[in-house]
Amino acid sequence: SLMVDVTGQTRKERVILPSCLQGKKPNTIPNKKIEDPASGKVSTSSLATRQDLTKFHLIPPRVIFGVLKEGCTYATSVTMKNVGVNFSRFRVKQPPPYTGLRVMYTPGPVAAGLQAELEIEIFAMLIGGKDTGGLEEVSHNIEIITETETLLLPVKANILC
Repeated sequence: SLMVDVTGQTRKERVILPSCLQGKKPNTIPNKKIEDPASGKVSTSSLATRQDLTKFHLIPPRVIFGVLKEGCTYATSVTMKNVGVNFSRFRVKQPPPYTGLRVMYTPGPVAAGLQAELEIEIFAMLIGGKDTGGLEEVSHNIEIITETETLLLPVKANILC
């Protein structure tokens, strides 16, 4: 029970459930369109069933590059796993060039239970162009548009001036 702790005593503060148990996914925006932005026009009559059964999980849910040397290129991989019961499509909205980020992936459907690899590449460069005397933080949310929602993949890095 959430009302008592492990020893059987009544709790003094309220238990905060993690977002996965509350039925919410962090860093997602539900799509309001009935048309499918990732795969085009949907011609099935069971739209409600399809939207409830398509889900992607990002592994890891965020990318932190750490401290990077200016002028160098770094890369890491993120896995998009289809945990739904139907095949699903996605597309990535490329970040603006001034961030130095680029996402490389193979487009196409992802079957249920399978995964797709995203390669996140960053070219470490100063955005402001002024000397900050040490580190400059770069932060951007990469938008991944699926059939039912838009996933946000936070990417952070510190560039050594």
